[in-house]
Amino acid sequence: MPYAIVTGGTQGIGKAIAEKLLSEGYSVAVCARNKNKIASLSAEWSEKYPERTFLAECCDLSQKDEVNAFADNVLAVFPAIDLLVNNAGTYLPGELADEPDGMLETMIGANLYSAYFLSRRIIPGMKERKSGHIFNMCSVASLRAYPHGGAYSIAKYALLGFTENLREELRNWTIKVTAVCPGATFTPSWEGSDIPAGRIMEPEDVAAMVWAASNLSAAANVDTLVLRPVKGDL
Repeated sequence: MPYAIVTGGTQGIGKAIAEKLLSEGYSVAVCARNKNKIASLSAEWSEKYPERTFLAECCDLSQKDEVNAFADNVLAVFPAIDLLVNNAGTYLPGELADEPDGMLETMIGANLYSAYFLSRRIIPGMKERKSGHIFNMCSVASLRAYPHGGAYSIAKYALLGFTENLREELRNWTIKVTAVCPGATFTPSWEGSDIPAGRIMEPEDVAAMVWAASNLSAAANVDTLVLRPVKGDL
C-alpha cells in the first residue's frame, strides 16, 4: 500500500489531491491550521472512504516544533512516505513598498518554511529506500512578477528555488522532485468573486496532473508543471 502526505489538505487543491490519492488506493495524511475543518474533513472521509487509512491533524507548518510533531505522528503510523505534497500556503496581496510590516515573514513562513521543515523530516526515509516523490506547490507567481504580488511572490520564487536545489541534491538517490506552478484555480480564496464559471481552473485539474506526473516510469521525472486557464492569467 502506498503512503502520502498532503499539507493544506482540507480544501482547494490540497483536498483535491488527497482525494485523488485516496481514490487510487493510497493511505493519506493531511494537516491544516483550522481545527473545525480538520474535524469536518475527518467525518466526511470516514463516510466517503471507509476502507482507506487516513490521518488528519491540526498543525501550523510555519512552526518547526509543530511540523516535527506532525511528522513524528505520521511516521508512527505510516511505515514509509512514497509521496509528499507540500501544498500548504497562503496568499495576501500587497506591494513591497507599503505592505504591512511582517508580511514577508508571514509569507515566507507559510509558503516556504512549511515545505522546508517537513521535507527535511521525510527525506531521510526516502533516502533509505532510494525512492519517493516530492511535489512542491509553487505558482505562476514563481515564474514572473505580478501586480500586487509583493511578499507572496517573493516566497513563491523562493519555493521554486528550494525545489530546484532539492531536485539536484536528490537525483542520485532516485528521489523525484516536481514543482507545480498553477495559475488561477477555483479555491476558497476566489469564493464570492465575480469570476464567471469556467474562467479559472478547478482544483481537480491540478490533482489530475500531479497524479499523472507521479505515475511515470522510474526513469522519468517532470521537473516543472505549469497550468494556466485556457484564456490566460487573471
